[in-house]
Amino acid sequence: MAAVSSRLPVFPWDKLEPFKATAAAHADGIVDLSVGTPVDPVPAIVRQALVDAADSPGYPTVWGTPALRDALTGWAARRLGAVDPEHTNVLPVVGSKELVAWLPTQLGLGAGDAVAYPRLAYPTYEVGARLCGATPVVYDDPTELDPRGLRLLWLNSPSNPTGRVLGRDELARTVAWAREHGVLLFSDECYLELGWEAEPVSVLHPDVCGGSYEGIVAVHSLSKRSNLAGYRAAFLVGDAGVLGELLTIRKHGGMMTPAPVQAATVAALGDDAHVAEQRARYAARRAALRTALESDGFRIEHSEASLYLWATRDEPCWETVARLAERGILVAPGDFYGEAGARFVRVAFTATDERVEAAVKRLG
Repeated sequence: MAAVSSRLPVFPWDKLEPFKATAAAHADGIVDLSVGTPVDPVPAIVRQALVDAADSPGYPTVWGTPALRDALTGWAARRLGAVDPEHTNVLPVVGSKELVAWLPTQLGLGAGDAVAYPRLAYPTYEVGARLCGATPVVYDDPTELDPRGLRLLWLNSPSNPTGRVLGRDELARTVAWAREHGVLLFSDECYLELGWEAEPVSVLHPDVCGGSYEGIVAVHSLSKRSNLAGYRAAFLVGDAGVLGELLTIRKHGGMMTPAPVQAATVAALGDDAHVAEQRARYAARRAALRTALESDGFRIEHSEASLYLWATRDEPCWETVARLAERGILVAPGDFYGEAGARFVRVAFTATDERVEAAVKRLG
């Protein structure tokens, strides 16, 4: 029973529990800026769609309803610039974390295969490799990787944790390299609609992929842009051959997005007003926290997109975590995302306006 779990690192968030207890003891309560979970209301139009579809006694399909596939292809064309995507180019999934963790297994990867991801990255890329027995490999520049044995290449723009955005030329160069060496490229773009100082671009944009989906798949989620983390609503867009294989596997595995969530996804992708409203909330919180952190001696690096500020006081990250916990503020240590983050912390601006204001006062 322990054979698979023994391959995995210690679950990082467990290490933060003592500091969470310290922060929670603050007289004015904890300001939790660690996980980055949405706290604002689910848009009314989405909730209504969920309620209207609540009477769903039958099994949903793994591929989703035609209405859902229409919504996915329409959004991809409108928002990502994807060229004429068809239903075969889309696939709903049960949250993007599930997809990241189990993708290498579903692709049939194992011992002798390599999975590459950025040196500073979401920990689940490594977990996915280790679950299937593949070798995790980190990179600074993906085109400098050894392509021998490399079966899956992860890009992440905007980045979690740093908020860095990859430009079109850099993306195009990486797509060309992956195709040249026969490496499947998955691009995690879950923060694409949250650019602040840069305009993120998808690997599906014709300037990047040349209008072809060959060998590339983009991963998207409604958790952040629509406050739907609790709905587990995400989807893939890209190479029809790859998605067809995943569809077959996921049918056998029963990996079905619930029918009411499929209906809610259609509503969310069809409405831009709530996205703009949520962006405005995050922009204000981001500005307030950045100013307060900088006034407290922090330096902010990257952070041009996403829901996080990548901050440092040029000290070990756990010292920073402890310092802030004493002031009732909980942040994520940078080494959760790789050794290169050992002197940084990730500060989420997903708390309520009231809690953000409390953090600003404590930092001030």
